[in-house]
Amino acid sequence: MNTSLNAARREADLGALDQAVDVLVVGLGATGAGAALDAAARGLSVVAIDAHDLAFGTSRWSSKLVHGGLRYLASGQVDVAYESAVERGILMEHTAPHLVRAQPFVLPLTGLVSRPQAALAATGLRAGDLLRAAARTSRRTLPGPRRLTAVETLRLAPALRQYGLRGGLLSWDGQLTDDARLVTALARTAAGQGAKILTRVRALRLAGDGAEARDELTGHRFEIKARAVINATGVWAGELAEGVRLRPSRGTHLVLRAESLGGLSAGLHVPIPGETNRFVLVLPQGDGRVYVGLTDEPVDGPIPDVPEVPETDIGFLLDVLGTALDVPVGRSDVAGAFAGLRPLLDDRHGRTADVSRRHAVLPGPDGVVTVVGGKLTTYRRMAQDAVDLAVRSRGLAAAPCRTARLPLVGAAAPAELARLDAPRRLIRTYGTEAPAVLALGRSEQVVPGLPVTEAELVWAVRHEGALDESDLLDRRTRVGLVPADREAALPAARALVS
Repeated sequence: MNTSLNAARREADLGALDQAVDVLVVGLGATGAGAALDAAARGLSVVAIDAHDLAFGTSRWSSKLVHGGLRYLASGQVDVAYESAVERGILMEHTAPHLVRAQPFVLPLTGLVSRPQAALAATGLRAGDLLRAAARTSRRTLPGPRRLTAVETLRLAPALRQYGLRGGLLSWDGQLTDDARLVTALARTAAGQGAKILTRVRALRLAGDGAEARDELTGHRFEIKARAVINATGVWAGELAEGVRLRPSRGTHLVLRAESLGGLSAGLHVPIPGETNRFVLVLPQGDGRVYVGLTDEPVDGPIPDVPEVPETDIGFLLDVLGTALDVPVGRSDVAGAFAGLRPLLDDRHGRTADVSRRHAVLPGPDGVVTVVGGKLTTYRRMAQDAVDLAVRSRGLAAAPCRTARLPLVGAAAPAELARLDAPRRLIRTYGTEAPAVLALGRSEQVVPGLPVTEAELVWAVRHEGALDESDLLDRRTRVGLVPADREAALPAARALVS
């Protein structure tokens, strides 16, 4: 089972598109890569294409969380909340335990959180724990919530303002090592099941029997014949399928250096003043950075390839964060920022924050199946529903879905991962492949102070389909989230792909 993606395999797969395949998937974010894996694992022949790279769009701009849907439960979307909790458990315990680990979060009970609000939040956290149990996720995987004293709260988050702090509420959720790495693992696992994974191939036109496509590296146009077509292009879905009405919203995150927040050992839920069920998240990462997010702002007009971050979003996040800190973080402390666009279905709600996160699988009049909405956490279920409809509507002979128990590349039980002879950070990034990455040597850091090594860039070129420096710095690693770090790493990245 060859899971390696590289330039040579891409060229070979492009040269083998002369016969019709069972399923063509357009879009290689989490849902598209998940659909390619789902279809290939059912025994179907699959081609999956993307105009750019793996995880080029929304799937690399998330909060890097695999969450249990507590917010949806609070808004009455019990089915969405339960689905999120189930999919979180699948990732943490079966398909990607190397990429998802339990992350503690503290909701600080400051003077801005009234006692009735605190009681309501505590009830919500207990309800979230009931969701965990209903989804059959082990307590060993996700501990239960509890009340913290002020001393315990400050031990986990020393930067919090002590004055008026009554304690905190501790809860647990799933944290991804990296969302783009999840997509890479999905694509490689699909390739191991026989799928042809082709980046830099743009779909110019879709039909129920295939697509007109263009190789973005050479300009060559060609036809891909398929018995079923799945449009998983996210916020761009309406450009390839008629009648799909989306209402994109922008979610912005700030990137801070860890020292700006005084050594967090837990994430934070900081209540947004005036909102009953919205928080700014403070998310410590394993690379010495901290993410602060996120906004939920409607986006009108043409959809950009890479969304820009407006200063208004940065100011909003800093203002909310400042309500909880002893020493507020200033604009000069923001090392970077990123924004992603949610592909929300237009359900006519007044605010995008209130639009349902349910996903939809839409059959088009031309036979193309379009999948939109949803969340990163529920990518697998979205992919399953899309493939189910494609198989049913086109009369394909296929086995049942088996992705709920199909380990991704690098996955293994925690006990097996613990026995690997490799640094913990590499194991959390590459799982069982960590020793092979380590064996490459090349242990020099690509940017002083960041843990990413030259060996990881080499591995990305040889096995993870990276074709240029942007693939290396912006998606296979997260070096590029801080512009200064990206500039420093460019020479090493270019040397490997030139």
